[in-house]
Amino acid sequence: MSPDEISFTNAFNVNRSVLAGFAKCSSREDLHIVRDGFFIGMASELRLDEYEAVREAIVTENSVAEAVRTENSFRRMVEVARNSNDGLEDGRNKNAWDNLLMAVKARATSVGSDLDEIWITLENGRMEWLAAASGAHQIKTLLKDALENQCGGAATEGDTSDAKMLWMYALSLSIPSLEKEADAWKEVAQIPERIRPLVGYKPELWDCRKSEWALIDRGVQAAAERGGSSIDEAWKL
Repeated sequence: MSPDEISFTNAFNVNRSVLAGFAKCSSREDLHIVRDGFFIGMASELRLDEYEAVREAIVTENSVAEAVRTENSFRRMVEVARNSNDGLEDGRNKNAWDNLLMAVKARATSVGSDLDEIWITLENGRMEWLAAASGAHQIKTLLKDALENQCGGAATEGDTSDAKMLWMYALSLSIPSLEKEADAWKEVAQIPERIRPLVGYKPELWDCRKSEWALIDRGVQAAAERGGSSIDEAWKL
């Protein structure tokens, strides 16, 4: 690896924890805060000249200091950085934010990396998963309530497994790449209404050993991973 490639890789590794913040985001706006915070961190670690103008805007903004040690500190720092295009009161540092973004992306391109492509993959994965989780939230709530309040004692492992299958099917309905798989399972499980799997539910047909279910299982788990989550984690929420 060349010195520039080593420097870039090291900067990227330092900022992996910032990038991983995408998994905690609940909206596209939140995602873009993480994205831009990552760019700031990269510019800092790479010691780009363009970083200094943005850094000056951040450290001279009172609201950033006031937000220190609060849950909004990271967000406020990013917001001030974005506004640094206006420059300082003395007229210096115009277009500071745009210059920083161009410099970071130019350095990435010079070592064969595409930060925009890396980011959009994370963003799309998170947004897809948020949509799926939201779409299946109602049935998950119903199923978990039923498990907790069923007659005859505590829910068994099998009961929970059956409930998760229903929920995972509901998740698959909001994942575009699983449309064919969801339709195939609808036929296997004889689901009268595609979006209402509890209507006419026939438990004997919901066999997780069937090959059609394996495709749903793998697909939904992959979508969860793309969204920075997991099936077990999402079930607990």
